[in-house]
Amino acid sequence: MNGREAQFPYPSQQYCKTLHLVRHGQAMHNVEGDKNPEALLSPNLFDAQLSPLGLQQVAELRKDFHARGILNRIELVITSPLTRAMQTAVGVFDSEGQTISTLNSPQIMAIELCRDRLGVRPCDMRRKVSDCQSLFPSIDFSMTDSEDDNLWNPDIREPMEELANREAKFLKWLWTRPEKEIVVVSHGLVLQNILINLLGKGAALCKRFDHCELRSVVIVDERFVPALCSDHQEDDMLKQGSYQVIGVADI
Repeated sequence: MNGREAQFPYPSQQYCKTLHLVRHGQAMHNVEGDKNPEALLSPNLFDAQLSPLGLQQVAELRKDFHARGILNRIELVITSPLTRAMQTAVGVFDSEGQTISTLNSPQIMAIELCRDRLGVRPCDMRRKVSDCQSLFPSIDFSMTDSEDDNLWNPDIREPMEELANREAKFLKWLWTRPEKEIVVVSHGLVLQNILINLLGKGAALCKRFDHCELRSVVIVDERFVPALCSDHQEDDMLKQGSYQVIGVADI
C-alpha cells in the first residue's frame, strides 16, 4: 500500500481522518509458533518481545516513513500495550536515540482496545502497567484502567465475534479524537478486524498483514458526505487518491 500523501477529493478534511495501520515486527512467539504451534502456550513466551529480525523490520519501517515524508505529519500514535507492539511504536516514532530524527515526536498512547486476541496464550498477556512504564517511559498509559491484566483469561480464548465488537468500539473511540492523521500499531488479527468493520468481509484490503506492513486509509464520517461532495464525487470516492480511500465509514 502506497503511503504517500493522499490527494483527497473533498474540499475540506474536517470530517476525515487518515489512519496508518501498522502490524508489529516479527516477535519471538511468531518464530517459535512457526516451528511448533504448541509453543504458543509456553509461559516462556509471556508478552513476547521482538525477534532480531523484528528489530530490523522496525528500523526499516522508520526509514520508510521518513523517506515518504509521513513521519513529521503524524499527530498521534496509538499502540497495543503488548511489548512487541510498543517496541515497534517506539522504534518507529520516538526520536530518542534514533539516527533519523523528527521535528516533533508524536504522542504515543497505549490502548487496550487494540491489543491482540485475549486469553489462553501467555504471549498475548500484558505486563503490569508499572513495568510497561519503566520499559517505555515515552508512552502514555493513562487510558489503561488496571495495573494487572484483568482482561486475559488463562482458560478462555476471546471469541472472534467479541474481538470484532471490540474493534468496532475502538473505531468509535478513535473518531472522538481531535487528531486527523493517526498511526495504529497493533496485531494482524486486530488490524484485519478494523478493516472488516470499515469495508466488510471479503474486501481485498482485509487480507492478513505481514510484519511491519503499513496500510493507509482515509475514513469519512458518513453524516457529512452529502455536504462535502456531489453525487458524482461520492460515486468516485473509492477510486481517487494514492491512499486506499474508504468513502464512507459508518462509525
